[in-house]
Amino acid sequence: MSTHAYDKSNALMERARKVVPGGIYGHQNPAFLTKGAFPSFFARGEGSHIWDVDGNEYIDYMASYGPIVLGHRHPRVEEAARRQMDQGNCFNAPTPLWVELAEHMVSITPFADWVAFAKNGSDVCTWATVLARHATGRRKIAMCTGAYHGAHTWCTPAPGGVTPEDRANIVYFRYNDLNSLRELVADNQGDIAGVILSPFRHDAGHDQELPVEGFLNGVRELCDRNGIVFILDDVRAGFRLHMGGSGELFGVRPDLSTYCKAMGNGYPISACMGKDSLRQAAQEVFFTGSYFTSAVPMAASLACLKELASIGGIERMRMMGEKLRDGLLAQARTHRFAVTYSGPPAIPYMTFKDDNGHHDRMKLFAGECARGGVYLAPRHNWFLTAAHTEEDIARTLQVTDAAFAAVRKQFSA
Repeated sequence: MSTHAYDKSNALMERARKVVPGGIYGHQNPAFLTKGAFPSFFARGEGSHIWDVDGNEYIDYMASYGPIVLGHRHPRVEEAARRQMDQGNCFNAPTPLWVELAEHMVSITPFADWVAFAKNGSDVCTWATVLARHATGRRKIAMCTGAYHGAHTWCTPAPGGVTPEDRANIVYFRYNDLNSLRELVADNQGDIAGVILSPFRHDAGHDQELPVEGFLNGVRELCDRNGIVFILDDVRAGFRLHMGGSGELFGVRPDLSTYCKAMGNGYPISACMGKDSLRQAAQEVFFTGSYFTSAVPMAASLACLKELASIGGIERMRMMGEKLRDGLLAQARTHRFAVTYSGPPAIPYMTFKDDNGHHDRMKLFAGECARGGVYLAPRHNWFLTAAHTEEDIARTLQVTDAAFAAVRKQFSA
């Protein structure tokens, strides 16, 4: 297995620490990865491959933590973005793309009648909860314990600066446990405005969970019976599992759904889509940002969504994801490791059962993969893109085989 030098990356990180708190903050902080095995800065990307500032090349299974769905620098997306940039990006009011993108998204989303645009997932998830409160006249939002719905104080996983008042109206239930939600609704009768949850559980550092039979439909029925707004947080999975939204794959239709990651193939844009019954409330809840109407991301998003459908990108991600899954599970058996491989094939995650939540084996495995030119995170789910090829999977499995061997050598006892 080859090794990578990170001299330029490390030097940039030293400079960054002097002028940026922590050097790099949030989920892209290298502290969440394997120490010494990953770069901190990247230079470019092409298709399913990325290059760091030291020139090291990787097959990319993080897709910028989700935004890249067609592959880096996809020509049709970039062409649409450049064409709009030639006309300008940010104006006193939207361009016609505001209407064109909204019409397209409503046309492909069976449950939705309208859409509102923003910039990131936190924006739209938070707005959806406020909208639910305004529509119902109630205070409380129910969410799953451990779930991630953004960086705002009501849901951030980090406690710094968060007060009890910030979460006074947030109540919790367990994913895939319908009874826990029923009890919560009964205990807060008439005061729950909305239930927000992801289509499948993808909490960082934990095995993923697909919804058990009857869970999502049970949530839908419970919300209908109690006048609660059902919010599906599709920020991470939207347009990777079904063009009509992940709820279509799992057989449930929410009242509101939030999107971001794969909407614009790396361009900053997010959306909340909703039913006609919530249209008036959506008009009345203030929601704005000077960049929400920016035209270049909208041009990129429209091109991305149309291209994704025309090339069968979702099916391709599923197929490549299955090849990766089958190869990794076969290797785990060969190297005598018990692993859990969880989530949909297009959004997978693997853990070693013997790690018992400490991620020691997984950190070593991911670090060895990075040194060999395969970029995947040890504590966050991975992402396939429509640009991944069979050759990528074959090369990846060469690297992961050596990584499994390295883990076996260190943890042979």
